[in-house]
Amino acid sequence: MTNAPDACPPSVPPPGVPPPGASASPLPSPVEGALPPKIRLFALSFLMLFVELALIRWTGANVVYLSYFSNFVLLGSFLGIGIGFLRAGSRVNLFPWASVALAILVLFVLVFPVQINRAGNQLLFFTSTLKTTGLPSWVTLPVVFLAVATVMMTIGEGVARTFVRFRPLEAYRLDILGSLAGIAAFSVLSFVDAKPLVWGVVVALLLALLYGKRIGVVQIVALLSLVGMLAGESLASADLWSPYYRISVVRHHANYIIDANGVPHQIIQPETSRSPFYFLPYEQAPANRLSNVLVIGAGTGNDVATALAEGAKHVDAVEIDPEIYQLGVRLNPSHPYQNPRVSVYINDGRAFLQQSTTKYDMILFALPDSLTLVAGQSSLRLESYLFTLQAMQVAKAHLASDGVFAMYNYYRTTWLKNRLANTLELVYGHAPCSSTAAGTLSMLTISASPAAVQCRQVWRRPKSVLAPATDDHPFVYLDGNSIPGYYLVTLGLILLASLLSVRVASGPLRRMTRYTDLFFMGAAFLLLETKNIVQFALLFGTTWFVNALVSAGVLVAVLAAVEISRRVVVRRRVPLYLALLAALVVAWAVPPDALLSLPTVPRFSLAVLIAFAPIFIANMVFAQRFRDADSTVAFGANLLGAMVGGLLEYTSLIFGYRWLLVMVAVLYGLAFVTGRVPGRRVTAGG
Repeated sequence: MTNAPDACPPSVPPPGVPPPGASASPLPSPVEGALPPKIRLFALSFLMLFVELALIRWTGANVVYLSYFSNFVLLGSFLGIGIGFLRAGSRVNLFPWASVALAILVLFVLVFPVQINRAGNQLLFFTSTLKTTGLPSWVTLPVVFLAVATVMMTIGEGVARTFVRFRPLEAYRLDILGSLAGIAAFSVLSFVDAKPLVWGVVVALLLALLYGKRIGVVQIVALLSLVGMLAGESLASADLWSPYYRISVVRHHANYIIDANGVPHQIIQPETSRSPFYFLPYEQAPANRLSNVLVIGAGTGNDVATALAEGAKHVDAVEIDPEIYQLGVRLNPSHPYQNPRVSVYINDGRAFLQQSTTKYDMILFALPDSLTLVAGQSSLRLESYLFTLQAMQVAKAHLASDGVFAMYNYYRTTWLKNRLANTLELVYGHAPCSSTAAGTLSMLTISASPAAVQCRQVWRRPKSVLAPATDDHPFVYLDGNSIPGYYLVTLGLILLASLLSVRVASGPLRRMTRYTDLFFMGAAFLLLETKNIVQFALLFGTTWFVNALVSAGVLVAVLAAVEISRRVVVRRRVPLYLALLAALVVAWAVPPDALLSLPTVPRFSLAVLIAFAPIFIANMVFAQRFRDADSTVAFGANLLGAMVGGLLEYTSLIFGYRWLLVMVAVLYGLAFVTGRVPGRRVTAGG
């Protein structure tokens, strides 16, 4: 199941009784194969979340556009799962076609992979200039969205047809347990850098087990085709699959060119072949002792090798991707990572700075461009928290009295370079050195002691310059606080497709008016979950492991609320809503960066309490209301709410992440107001 309670199935009657609005005829084959119903529901929920995570990961690696808009796949998953549940009482069972739908999606992406440089004029993507491959984006994106929705619809229908065998909260409990297992399994495979073939084998075996004796020739052919295509992709190339990228390595003379998700990312070069540009920070600070040097974005080790060649006595090398680090160990001819003067940390750069107490003579941000987003439901990139005003202040605090800070990247627009230079000027009190090579490759160098750096050229402030990105609004590549037009068009089409799909599946939308409160709950919870994911990314790093822990933590909070609600009936909903409001007020009053100065254990304890208290209470509200939902229409309303919540998340590009809490409070307030229907008996929090 998806990792949000707003995507949970509708309330259903006890086993053997058709859901409201369904035909009086028995449901077609609600339990197939030899698995007991509880195990079957657990396995189906595991499958659904595992496939959702795999699709987000795999499509983003093959369609570059989706690595920047991964919630595009997430929203397609929400839509498909919802339609699948709305079809729970249909005479035609689509679950047997899940293998076929998945095989067709994989075939399409493999035949028409897409590499996209950038979209729109306001949001900057740091990738090298590439020719667009595959079909045009306006063809590829709708096909992928609809294909993902179709796949998740067939699987969702399989879950729903087993879900109706149980009472609502018991089914929901099994669903959450299966989802937790799905997250755990996918996280383990990420940890061991498993290739898509392994994901495909897991899915194929599960589907075969769930089909049981009813598996047909079509399903067998589809499953074999699925595994065969992924085997071809995984075994026919030497590509590596890290927790973040599909990594390709090509040797070119003495160099190794490394692509990440199909985009040129790094080049491993012999030290003697490196451009003089990369030695600039050392030339500009000839008197620097270089006792301790920190390289963030160490990658395959080129900048570490440069620091060692310049006489650094010790280098701390921080790299977030373990596979890219291992490539440096194996392929870098200078062997920097084998040098005893080097300490390596596989960690997020901002998290390392927050945890370290070392003072450095030089700190270098070495092109820490991630090329990907952190999670399926946020616009946060892996390096977003490295370039904020607060991050630069933290870096300055780690410099020795005459220490030097430098950062370089391909600043393909003048406004971006000026924005970062302005950030440094505000932090250090004077303008940085500005050096440029090859047109767009630029270096910014600065020190708290102006005399410590000898500039060839000083950055000059233009008449207009963007304010620094902040921890609350960490969108350094966004030109202004706005939602780019390309986003607006895409999100509008997604909303339209969702409305039409729900209308077709469940009938007139006006039938959902008595479940308006569930609509608002769905939107609110998705925003609440997104806020917590980005909050923990700031506090503990934007690593895949932190993201997996937060997603699992959300499900644990959901499970706790369900377990309590199964045993305790809350007759008055007002206390629950007041408790939720209080928890949201506390979360608003304590901004995440207020916890950054705390040691790890108390920081983690307070972060969990502040973040998961509203999640737990919100799920108490939802679970108590869930008892009284007696129609698939209720889930249609909740699905639309979840979809709208996913769209509303983009307002963080305008207002920042903290204001999502205000939106959450307003949406739950609307849920409370619309839930008070005159003449309806309100029990169990409904």
